[in-house]
Amino acid sequence: DDGIYDLVVIGAGSGGVRASRISSGYGAKVAIIEGQLNHGPPNYSAIGGTCVNVGCVPKKLMVFASRYPSEVGEAAGYGWQGASEGKFDWKQFMEYKDTEINRLNNVYQKFVLGNAGVEVIEGYGSLNGKDQVNVKLSTGEIKTLKAKNILVAVGGWPYKPDIPGVEHCITSNEIFYLKEQPKRMVVVGGGFIACEFATIMDGLGTDVTLMYRGELFLRGF
Repeated sequence: DDGIYDLVVIGAGSGGVRASRISSGYGAKVAIIEGQLNHGPPNYSAIGGTCVNVGCVPKKLMVFASRYPSEVGEAAGYGWQGASEGKFDWKQFMEYKDTEINRLNNVYQKFVLGNAGVEVIEGYGSLNGKDQVNVKLSTGEIKTLKAKNILVAVGGWPYKPDIPGVEHCITSNEIFYLKEQPKRMVVVGGGFIACEFATIMDGLGTDVTLMYRGELFLRGF
């Protein structure tokens, strides 16, 4: 039946993209569903998943930016006279960052998935029995897909504890879309993501305090 997919994937992150691309390469009829195809609020993540949109890629760009002050500070020791840190422009950096993530969203949609023959659908997928997926499109319309196999690869979401004042806190999603650079910041947690952002923001000139409940951060790493 031409109307039945061999595989429908809900979620176009790293796992979903690879599963759909490889399956299509073996001749399967594949569709992949993602809530939004371009990064930014309200979902933050988009086609390409956390890594491309609100993870590895933008974080590495921030890491590179945060290293320049210390590298410039070492320049005199290597014969470079008059080198100075200059002034970091948060808004300009964010514009450049967004341009790069936009480029990658396009690469994933048109080349990684498009060239592999995977049908990309923008919407929200939900199971409707063992062999059907309902997709809520941006228009509000519900589209039903029939599938022999369904892969759920929706990823996760940053956890915010139920404590007073938590509505004033941000997560590793929102930090990539702040309009202005914070002058002061408290990072709560001692895992690698907390330590990375504490180091990044400190390097960019923000006054950072890292808070952790234990004696030593990065426990278990």
